[in-house]
Amino acid sequence: MSILGTRVFRVEDPDLLTVGGKYVDDLAPADAVHATFVRSEMAHGRLGAIDTSEAAMAPGVIGVYTAADLELAAVPPGMPMLNQDMKRSWLAADRVRYVGEPFAVVVSTTRETGVDAAGLVFADYEPLPAVVSPADAVKDETILYPEAGTNVAFAVPTGSDDSYFDGCDVTVSLQFRNQRLAPCPLEPRATVARWEAMEDGREHLTQWSSTQNAHGTRDALAAAMEVETDQVRVICPDVGGGFGAKNGSYAEDLVVSLLARKLGQPVRWAETRSESMLGLVHGRGMDFDATIGGTRDGRITAYRCHATQDAGAHATIGAVLPFIARTVACGVYDIERADFFATSVVTNTVPVGAYRGAGRPEAAAAIERMIEAYAAEVGIDPVEVRRKNFVKPDSFPFTTPTGANMDSGEYDAAMQAVMDHVDYPGLRAEQERRRHDSSAPLLGLGWSAYVEIANPMGNPEFGSIEVRPDGSAVVLTGSSAHGQGHHTAFAQVASDMTGIPFDRIEVRHGDTDEVPRGGGTGGSKSLQVGGSAVLQASEAAVAQAKDLAANLLEADPADIVLDTAAGTFAVTGTPAINVSWADVAGRAHEDQGTNLLATADFDPGAPTFPFGAHLSVVQIDRDTGEVTVLRHISCDDAGTMVNPLLVEGQVHGGVASGIAQALIEEFHYDPNGNPITANFMDYGLVSAAELPSFERIAQETPTPRNPLGAKGIGESGTIGATPAVQNAVIDALAHLGVRHVDIPTTPERVWQIMTEAEEVGHNA
Repeated sequence: MSILGTRVFRVEDPDLLTVGGKYVDDLAPADAVHATFVRSEMAHGRLGAIDTSEAAMAPGVIGVYTAADLELAAVPPGMPMLNQDMKRSWLAADRVRYVGEPFAVVVSTTRETGVDAAGLVFADYEPLPAVVSPADAVKDETILYPEAGTNVAFAVPTGSDDSYFDGCDVTVSLQFRNQRLAPCPLEPRATVARWEAMEDGREHLTQWSSTQNAHGTRDALAAAMEVETDQVRVICPDVGGGFGAKNGSYAEDLVVSLLARKLGQPVRWAETRSESMLGLVHGRGMDFDATIGGTRDGRITAYRCHATQDAGAHATIGAVLPFIARTVACGVYDIERADFFATSVVTNTVPVGAYRGAGRPEAAAAIERMIEAYAAEVGIDPVEVRRKNFVKPDSFPFTTPTGANMDSGEYDAAMQAVMDHVDYPGLRAEQERRRHDSSAPLLGLGWSAYVEIANPMGNPEFGSIEVRPDGSAVVLTGSSAHGQGHHTAFAQVASDMTGIPFDRIEVRHGDTDEVPRGGGTGGSKSLQVGGSAVLQASEAAVAQAKDLAANLLEADPADIVLDTAAGTFAVTGTPAINVSWADVAGRAHEDQGTNLLATADFDPGAPTFPFGAHLSVVQIDRDTGEVTVLRHISCDDAGTMVNPLLVEGQVHGGVASGIAQALIEEFHYDPNGNPITANFMDYGLVSAAELPSFERIAQETPTPRNPLGAKGIGESGTIGATPAVQNAVIDALAHLGVRHVDIPTTPERVWQIMTEAEEVGHNA
C-alpha cells in the first residue's frame, strides 16, 4: 500500500513540543564573544563623526568598530538589473537611510555589556528630509543616493498605449494599495562565525545561520570574505520560521564573519525582537493604478495596471518583485490584452524583500479587486463574471499576455466546489435581510480566484538516499525546513519508492559540508523539486539494489522485483525466496566499503501554477466598524498531495496570514520616517481570537512538470485569503454606495467610510 497521499503525522513535532529544537543561539561555541549593532535613530541624514571612545572603555568591551575601522567599501546591489549606482557598505558610512540601519558594532564578553556599550556610541547626524511613501519617492525631490540621481531602482516598462481600451463597453479604474508588512518569524535572526586553519594552510569559516538557504548563504559568505566555497561551511539547524525573509545574507551576517576573522575567535549575534522589526526585510508595499475593461455582459477584454513598489532604503530583491507580479498579473483569467508595468523606488524605510508569496499576493490583490469592481459596474454577480472569464481546462498549457506559461488548472471546478459547500443563495438572502434590519450587523461575501507561480525561477534541487547495512536510510536534501514538514514528506516519498519503513528513514538538511549543493526553500518549491529529487534518487537506489539482489539470488537483474509493501527483493514469480534492504546494503558495504548511495539533481525546466478559490463571509458592526470573519472557505489546488495533513497545515497558516493583512496588519511610519509599529504591542499581529475555523476543500490537479505531480502550497492560502476578505468588506458596504476600502480594513477605517457614505446618502 502506498504511503503517498496519506495523513502521516509530522515526525518533527514531538521533539519541538517537548525537549525543544536546536537553534543557532543554542549552538554557539563556549568561547564565542557577542556582537551588538549600533543602529541609526534617524531615517535620513549625513553621518559625520562617530565617537566610539566611551563605549570602547566600557567594562567587558573587546572593541567597537565602524565601516572605516573594518575598511568596508560601498558596493552596488548584487542583482545586476538593479540601479548599480545605489551603493552601500555593510555598515552605514557617509549616510544613514532608515531607522534601524547599523553603522557600528560593539564586541563584548557578554550580551548585556554589549547592549550597554552600544548606548555609549555617539554619532553626529546632519538631518536630511525623509522620503517615506513611494508616491513621494518617485518625484525625485529628495534623492537617497546622490550618485544615482534618482530614486528609481528598477522598472518594468509598459507595452500599451492610450488605445488599449478601445472597443470596451465598460471601463473601471481604481487606485489602491497593498500595505507594508513585517514578517515576524517566531525566531529572530541569529548567526555565529568561527575561523580555523585547514590542513592545507588555508583559513576556513564555519558559520551557523538561521537561514532558509544554507548553500546560498555559503556562497554569499565566500564571495564577501574573498575565499573559495570549500573554505566555508554553513550549518543551518532548526529555524523558527522564515516566510521568505530569511532567504539571503544580511549585512550583520557578513560583519559577524569579518569580526571573527579579525579577532581570531568565534563571534555570535542574535537580534532582539525590536531589532527584527527594524532589520529583517519587510514585505509587500505596492501601490496600484489599474484599469479594467470589457463588455456589458461580463466579458473582460483588457486589463492594465501600473505598480509602484516601495523597495525600502536599499535596492535588493524587493525592488524586483513587480517582475514576478507581472508574470501572474492576469490571474486565472483569459484576457486578450493585459499589461502590468512597474516602478520600484527607494524610501527611508526598512528594505523590502521576499515575504510569503513575494509578488504573487500583490498581483492577486490587484486583479481580484478589479474583477469585483468590474462586476459591480456591470451589475453581474462576481461569481458569474469570474466563470465567464476563466481559462478553460482544455486550454492548458496556456500562455498569458504577461508571459505565464501555465501547466494545468481546473479553476471553475475549484469555485464550484466552494459553491457546493455553502448555501450561496441563502447567504445572499441573509445579507439582504440584514441590510433592512438596523439592529443586525452587516453581512458581506467576498470571492477570490487566484493562481500563483511556484518555483518562479525554475530552480533545480539535490536529493540523495544512503541505505545503511541495517536496512535503515538517510535522505539528504538541498531544501531547507523552517516549519513546513520536510522531514515527514521527504521520508514518505523515499519510503514509498523503496519500501523501507517510514520510521527507519532519517531526513537531514542544512549542512553544506554534508549536503553538496542545494537551492534552499522559497517560492513554494520544496516538494515539487526537492521531493522529486528524493524520488529520483530513491529510484536510482532501487536500481542499484536490484543489481545487488540479483547477485545474491543468482538471477538476472531484469528479473528482480521489489515488493515495496514488504521491503524485499525477489525473482519474478518466486516471492518466497527474497532478500531485504539490509541484505543488499550489507553486500554493498562488503563489496565497496561504503554504503549503498544514490543521488539525483531534479531540474524541472519550468515552474508550476497552483491555484484556488476562496469565499470569505464577514460581518461588520454598524456602530464600531469592526470586521469579523464568520467563515472562510477555500479550495486550494496544489496538484498531487503527498501528505494532506501537511497541506492543511500550510493552508491554515497561509489563510491566517492573508486574513491578518486584510484586517489588521500594517507597518506604519510617521512623516519623518520614524517607525511607530516596531514591537508586538503596536504591530497588528493576528491571533486565534481574530480568526474563524477555516473550511478547506481538497482538490488535486496534477502537474506534468515533475514526477510527483505536485505543485506548491506554502503561499497559496496567503494569496487567496486577503482579496477575499477585502472584497467581502466592500460587498457588505456596497448598498451604501461604497466601491472600495483599502486594506487593512481596521474598525477606524471602515467606520469612517461607512459614516461618510451614510452622510452622503442622507444629504442626497
